[in-house]
Amino acid sequence: MVLASFIAGFLDAVAGGAGLILVPAFILTGMPPQLALGQEKLVSTLGTFSAIYNYFKGSKIIWKVVIYGIPTALIGAYIGGKVILSIDESIVGKIIFFLIPIGLLFSFIPKHSKNDGVYQPSQTDIFIILPLVCLVVGFYDGFFGPGTGSILILALHFLIRMPLLESSATSKIFNLASNVGAFTAFFIAGKMAFVIGIPMVLASIGGNYIGSHLTLESGDKIIRPLIFTSIAILFISLGIRYIW
Repeated sequence: MVLASFIAGFLDAVAGGAGLILVPAFILTGMPPQLALGQEKLVSTLGTFSAIYNYFKGSKIIWKVVIYGIPTALIGAYIGGKVILSIDESIVGKIIFFLIPIGLLFSFIPKHSKNDGVYQPSQTDIFIILPLVCLVVGFYDGFFGPGTGSILILALHFLIRMPLLESSATSKIFNLASNVGAFTAFFIAGKMAFVIGIPMVLASIGGNYIGSHLTLESGDKIIRPLIFTSIAILFISLGIRYIW
């Protein structure tokens, strides 16, 4: 699980999708589905800080839009977490299996287009589109989670026309906010294992730091084959466990 946490942190910092590694990996070790979702929030929330630190140093976070998305990301994720916690665990396992392809879809949609020039969001972008995006994606993060980082990157890039690298950097702030909202819901419900989570968190921090540093230098193209291979194996294993 420590290795999975490092890989997940690395991939999350590059292109989003830590949960696509962590949630199936935790379940395959025998964790109940809801505990696996809560543990993913514990690991991802703390691991994201190191990626934010690197993007902050690289001046790639668009701070003028951040304040308008954080509140709705928090609210949406908390509600999503409360909803998934109200569902029977055996059903949650099947929900996770069928939602994995959705997370994969958003992770592998090409992110190669580029917006040139100085980024200038409109009033509609800041006050309407961004809060709605963060609310909806926040709910998805609390309810399920895997693929949230990729969805946020794509939404910022295509819906409010933020340059790609800045989208990746800024999305980490909103992803952190949604993680905190979901973290709160799962923490209150007692769906976290803090003691065994310490080495996972440290591994995630290391992976996020290295991944974000690599992204600032060369982007995310080299990592896609690794993501696909890892998730394909985990997805098949998860299907055998819960479907067959």
